[in-house]
Amino acid sequence: MCKHSRIERSWMRAVCVAICLLAAGPAGAQSPSPDTLAAARELIVTMRAADYFKTIMPAIVQQLKPAIVQNRPQVERDYDAIMPLMLDSMNARVSEIIEQVAALYARNFTAAELNEVVAFYRGPTGQKFIQKLPLITQESMVIEPGDTIGRLG
Repeated sequence: MCKHSRIERSWMRAVCVAICLLAAGPAGAQSPSPDTLAAARELIVTMRAADYFKTIMPAIVQQLKPAIVQNRPQVERDYDAIMPLMLDSMNARVSEIIEQVAALYARNFTAAELNEVVAFYRGPTGQKFIQKLPLITQESMVIEPGDTIGRLG
């Protein structure tokens, strides 16, 4: 195997490990109270976070591709081969990831605050927000910074 190919494969492995570590989240912080954690889990369910995660991850993977591949055919082949496996792995672990997100919410908000957010998302505006969020997220991922500069002023 040529040196250039080994470097590309090593780089691709490093990217895959980084994505897995990001999906795993931080380890060991202060434990939230059971009430706060229950409220955070309720928020996650109300927001349909697992469905959102499964919907948006393929779009994120596609957005990352040009930056990783950089017109290198071998890296593109590796990326195309690895990313479906990574998505399957992440989807299989979505409940673990969601539980970590719930813990993150619980560490940053009180049970009362989380219950207020749940109440919002259960209302008509919150439901509309949940329904539209995947599409808005996907559409926002293709906005180029230069596209908005003239319209912001």
